[in-house]
Amino acid sequence: MSHIVVIGAGQAGSSLVAKLRSEGFEGEITLIGEEPTPPYQRPPLSKKYLTGEMDLERLFLRPSAYYADNNIELLLSSAAKSIDPEARTVTVGDRKIPYDQLALTTGSIPRRLPDAIGGGLKGVHVVRGLADVDAMAPGVATGKRVLIVGGGYIGLEAASVCAKMGMTVTLVEMAERILQRVACPETSAYFRDLHRAHGVDIREGVGLDRLVGEDHVTGAVLSDGTKLALDMVIVGVGIAPATELAEEAGLVVENGIRTDAQGRTSDPSIWAAGDCASLIYKGNRIRLESVQNAIDQAECVASNMLGAGKDYAPHPWFWSDQYDVKLQIAGLNTGYDRVVVRPGEGQTVSHWYYAGDTLLAVDAMNDPRAYMVGKRLLEAGKSPAAEVVADPETELKALLRP
Repeated sequence: MSHIVVIGAGQAGSSLVAKLRSEGFEGEITLIGEEPTPPYQRPPLSKKYLTGEMDLERLFLRPSAYYADNNIELLLSSAAKSIDPEARTVTVGDRKIPYDQLALTTGSIPRRLPDAIGGGLKGVHVVRGLADVDAMAPGVATGKRVLIVGGGYIGLEAASVCAKMGMTVTLVEMAERILQRVACPETSAYFRDLHRAHGVDIREGVGLDRLVGEDHVTGAVLSDGTKLALDMVIVGVGIAPATELAEEAGLVVENGIRTDAQGRTSDPSIWAAGDCASLIYKGNRIRLESVQNAIDQAECVASNMLGAGKDYAPHPWFWSDQYDVKLQIAGLNTGYDRVVVRPGEGQTVSHWYYAGDTLLAVDAMNDPRAYMVGKRLLEAGKSPAAEVVADPETELKALLRP
């Protein structure tokens, strides 16, 4: 009987094995995870879980019993050491696990500060897994002083939680503005104003020179010479795809584990999905770092492992929760040359990205209607005229009519 092995027990890995069973696969399934807990949601970690609003079991993607009930061997606290593509085996500890097909859903690894500038001090944290947030939680308290390094979505979400918890928050971003890599100046300005209104000290065009402390971080020196007294540091300077196993196995790696349109790697028996996988989108090889992509791509790969032979057609969407603002993003804004600002009702607003006359993406701040209309337009390949979108008299739903 066929044996499918999946390395990486996160959102993609859990979705993949569940899809295999729901589509009727009756062979063996082994899901290998490094962490001691069953697959869980990551977005609530730095929000509701950190603040105590959500307990551990509510994080689980599926009840613990699901895996045994569905005859899925779940190996926890188990790091895959190596893959032998010729023998078709995965080494975990002293055990060699044979496979007929293998899926890599190894996710990504947070970038950390170098030890040379104090990255190894106690009290310096990244936000990626359960252990990271558990280690951070005791330091998140009213009156404590925290430095956030990095003005992307991870850094801004961490800043919002810390500010709501009554901490003194300073955020530094080396680039000219927060969110520079992923959003237009208008979206950056919106969130800059939001955070400053909540007391966050945002410093753009300023980096970290070094952290100070003997064993535990006690301060920082910024690139402009400013000295800060601190109790904690949270680092949000991006992630890198977890490709070490794939590289050692001889798979082609290109901004992640290179996959074809169906999710196959350079070895026809090995597949990849989620943050670790690179794919073709509109003629470019990219990675999509989102919950939605991890689920959709993993489910497509599962179907293809069973012979479906269908190409994965991503429809990117993302979200970020900061204070009482929900940012919803549809599409990818790469290559935009203008932005249309459309005020909504009350304090809501949406930013529509265009390349020439082509709609690329929408950022919607507390404006779910603009988000849903923009998402449906993008999925249908429609691009309403920018002037029509900008006109507050335009009824958004009318844009969807044939």
